[in-house]
Amino acid sequence: MRIEVPVLRNAVVRLEPLRADHAEGLALAASGPRDSYGWTAVPTPETVAATIAAELARPAFRPFVQVDAAGDRIVGHTAYLTPRHWPDGRLLAIEIGSTWLHPDAQGTAINPAAKLLLLDHAFGVLGVSRVDIKTDARNARARAAILAIGAGFEGVLRSWQPSGAPGEEGLPRDTAMFSITAGEWPRVRERLEARIARRSAP
Repeated sequence: MRIEVPVLRNAVVRLEPLRADHAEGLALAASGPRDSYGWTAVPTPETVAATIAAELARPAFRPFVQVDAAGDRIVGHTAYLTPRHWPDGRLLAIEIGSTWLHPDAQGTAINPAAKLLLLDHAFGVLGVSRVDIKTDARNARARAAILAIGAGFEGVLRSWQPSGAPGEEGLPRDTAMFSITAGEWPRVRERLEARIARRSAP
């Protein structure tokens, strides 16, 4: 069952549910230098349209484009995925992932502002007890960024999922797993808001 989510927005970023007509803007966001992506799976401009079609065909995947509110341009992608439910159908947990930003948007307030929107919606509207965030265990930069928002490290799951790293098609990857629980969310929210304020300061 697809989780329906409206446009989420704050003063820094707007998260629009992914549509086919986002292809041109997302292709521009996926252009340019790729050395900062590391172990992150990012489509090329040529594969964006096919990636969008594949993502929209996945019922348990709710992708978004990240739009820089200041410049009103698409700068990246993120998603809700792998929802888990109680036996009565209520949502128990969800993952935030498939996140990438154009190099120009990395290190700005956009990533923490997007995480704030997604986490606030997950805990406050969807009513989850937990949010998962995970990354390739080799991705030191992503692991540091996840810890910086206040998520707790739970360990490395060996050969947990297919690798998305270039040249590793058909190979498994070790995955570093992090989480935020509903009880931790107020503290994490304060931390994110402070981080956004620092990165937004002139």
